[in-house]
Amino acid sequence: MTRTTSAVARALERIERLDPALHAFIEVWPEMALAREREAVARRLPLDGRPFAVKGPSGIRSYAARRLIAAGGVPVGATSVPGPGTVWQTWGQGAHGRTVNPWRADRTPGGSSAGSAVAVAAGMAEAATGSDGAGSVRIPAAWCGVFGLKTTNGLLPSPDRTGLASAGVFARSAAAAEPYLRRVLGGGGTPDEAFGLPLPLPLPAVYSEDLGFAAVDPEVAAVVRAAVDRLVAAGTVRLLDRDAGLLDPAGAWTAVRGGSPDDPEAVRVRRANDERLDALFSGGALLLTPATPNRPHGHEGPGSRYSTALTWAFNLSGHPAASLPAGFTGDGCPVGLQVVAPRGADLGLLAAARAVEDALPAAPPPPPGRR
Repeated sequence: MTRTTSAVARALERIERLDPALHAFIEVWPEMALAREREAVARRLPLDGRPFAVKGPSGIRSYAARRLIAAGGVPVGATSVPGPGTVWQTWGQGAHGRTVNPWRADRTPGGSSAGSAVAVAAGMAEAATGSDGAGSVRIPAAWCGVFGLKTTNGLLPSPDRTGLASAGVFARSAAAAEPYLRRVLGGGGTPDEAFGLPLPLPLPAVYSEDLGFAAVDPEVAAVVRAAVDRLVAAGTVRLLDRDAGLLDPAGAWTAVRGGSPDDPEAVRVRRANDERLDALFSGGALLLTPATPNRPHGHEGPGSRYSTALTWAFNLSGHPAASLPAGFTGDGCPVGLQVVAPRGADLGLLAAARAVEDALPAAPPPPPGRR
């Protein structure tokens, strides 16, 4: 392996060429990355010098990053997160300016793991770490047209004292994410040999457009419904007739985040939703929904619609959840399909995501003219 043809060298070249327009990185570490790559290859570590990006200025110290480095992964830089004073968490501030969506520069990439999703979508890193306290992995994954997975809350160490946030990983696909998740989850009490086992098809699943309360953009809903119909036609999914209606978790999430987890109304909503989800997931069923109720909004802000409406229920409940590319709206915005699995079934979720993406058209990279 040489410096001119290595995966890390290619990633660094793309960062140098593309990031001045996309603003996904706050720091890049070329010399350290190339040195780490040589060491990983020489020692024949499992990840063999594969490049990845880390979320935010403290991302290099996260549990996931440390696990990946120990396995021979190479961090090439730190990605953007919302800047100080930002009143919403759906964009990032890179070294060159505001992070833009690689599909439409006039739209946000989502957040708060904004730069991580953009870096992966544009091929500036094979994978990237993220964290998800309300949808901060799944939303940017959906809006940038990549795969993003939030792990079961509490499975991996997290600095978030509220218990809402858990670690996540981005990659172009579930298949591309597997080598990284193998190392991250392998250190979290999950048997390494369980990776890659195929699931019997069709997968039992429940589809819900709105979880019973969200106002969903009709075109977004139509894209996701078409993807679900394709999964059914391919024999990948068998839809179950179960109630997926939940209570709107917005107030409960806000109370927990604000340090009032014992607020009576928050307790009532969480208990009711947990009971409904336990029934829904019985027998290992999956839940399929749009990842977001809306398409990427402009850089001026999200307006009155919560982009988190379909994601943050699973930060409260703790279930692992992923967003996979489902297609595009007519104006060229990516749409994500959210797949949610029973608590602790992170490996099953990854296997299900691989089966789902095998039955859907491969997600294309953003056209060069838009990067």
